Amino acid sequence: MSAAARRLGACAPAAAPIRLAGPLNLNLSAAKRLPLRIPRPSPISSLRTYEYTTRPAVAAVPLHSYEPLHRRTFASAAPVATSRSKLRAPAAAAMVAEDFETVLKGKYPAKEHAKRVVQLIREKVPDANGLLYLEGRMTKLQEDNDSPEHFRQRRYFYYLTGCNLADCYYAFDIQSSKSILFIPPIDPDDVIWSGLPLSIDEALAKYDVDEVKFSTDVNNVLSSFSSANPGSTVFAIKGQVSEHVKLSAFQKQDLSVLKPTIEVARVVKDEFEIALIRKANQISGWAHKAVIERTRTAKTESELEAAFLEKCVSHDAKEMAYHPILASGRAAATLHYVDNSQPLAGKLNLLVDAGAEWNNYASDITRTFPLNGKFTPDSRALYDIVLKMQIESMAQIKAGVLWDDIHLHAHKVAIDGLLSIGILKGDKDDILKARTSAAFFPHGLGHYLGLDTHDVGGNPNGEEKDILFRYLRLRARIPAGSVVTVEPGLYFCEFIIKPYLEDPKHSQFIDKAVLDRFWDVGGVRIEDNILVTENGYENLTDAIKEAADIEAAYRGE
Repeated sequence: MSAAARRLGACAPAAAPIRLAGPLNLNLSAAKRLPLRIPRPSPISSLRTYEYTTRPAVAAVPLHSYEPLHRRTFASAAPVATSRSKLRAPAAAAMVAEDFETVLKGKYPAKEHAKRVVQLIREKVPDANGLLYLEGRMTKLQEDNDSPEHFRQRRYFYYLTGCNLADCYYAFDIQSSKSILFIPPIDPDDVIWSGLPLSIDEALAKYDVDEVKFSTDVNNVLSSFSSANPGSTVFAIKGQVSEHVKLSAFQKQDLSVLKPTIEVARVVKDEFEIALIRKANQISGWAHKAVIERTRTAKTESELEAAFLEKCVSHDAKEMAYHPILASGRAAATLHYVDNSQPLAGKLNLLVDAGAEWNNYASDITRTFPLNGKFTPDSRALYDIVLKMQIESMAQIKAGVLWDDIHLHAHKVAIDGLLSIGILKGDKDDILKARTSAAFFPHGLGHYLGLDTHDVGGNPNGEEKDILFRYLRLRARIPAGSVVTVEPGLYFCEFIIKPYLEDPKHSQFIDKAVLDRFWDVGGVRIEDNILVTENGYENLTDAIKEAADIEAAYRGE
């Protein structure tokens, strides 16, 4: 994840208008940094040419086009060469938000987000007029306790405000493009315990809004607006309107269009959002390296989780994007392992899937490495296959590519690799058609990333019957400006693989004698966060992942 930031003269100053990283081209109805260094894996033998026909593409429907950033990064390459001497990173031009620290000195571009949402609403409701109304997360006490629950801001609210305070409200006048943020008034009793809250003037200086009022004014503002604009509509989110708020002041209330429209808008990131994700990646990358270094003396998974958290919190990234996964030995075959407490002794590898947030924007990074600092031959063979899956998948990324096709290609690379080391046997096309590779690569290649780890807009198909695509969270053509994870993996989970061994349809392709050598490897997953560009991609993650670099980090080099 991450990287040391380098200043780039071509980056826009903080005061410049925020720009989208790409045009918005989605199907709504289907509803650091150092320059990238692509690692070079050991060559995998027995490469094959697939004849299997890919799934039919679903055409994307353009909703609205925005002016793209005139920056070019890594062009999408042909399938990666297997010769180490031929594997090179494509030439790079100026990268989006590379100088993220400068970009982040500005305000979160809340008003531009609101305007974007209005434009998208008008694709569905051409005569839309009135107010957008949103509420932040309210303070809630723990059950049977007088302490508050851990606060996590509503992402829909944050996207239009950039405000991470509890108990706030927001209104945006569609016609005038004027925004109002409502913050809690001073509670003298609370000041005793928590100090003075943010003032109106401080909030106005901090957030990209036109006016700030106290939350006690919400109903008066709504009533005054509806009276002055008869026939206007208030757009809100069902289930996210407090009982005391009087939306009934409006003749028309639309509680259905706002939420899915914000989800569509969130898919394509602007420069500020990309800077936030870069910052989260930078800190998380440092934390991943800290885990490798701590492995020299650690006795339990808990110690390694502590090393990750310590590095993040010490750099002011106090929120994790998700519960960290630190799975040693065979536990690495459990995709969302959460125990993180087992002893490390006698185990081969550790899989670390962990990422910090920066101002609510997620990073999502996975690395796998040997607990004793040196890959065994079988672990290294498996690692090189997964790394090749990732590199070849990334090489296919550019705007407009169907994610299903990249996911399918990752399975083809996995089959090639598993055939080359003897776990699979037989004809590669027959193996693919039988879907036997799903025994070892059961999850999707990746998902959108942003305000949520599994970010909105991916259109997963919960009714999918094809086991190869059942758990794919992203089912769309990926637009420029979107951020995706690329996280191939191969796993040896007895519970999952045993039914394949008992089914002749699959067992004919699996060499159990070879398979038995790999149970203790557990699993290998490698995951980076990728910005899609018009002609290729940028890798926002710089956590070390070449085998030689991992082993050197363990030695403290």
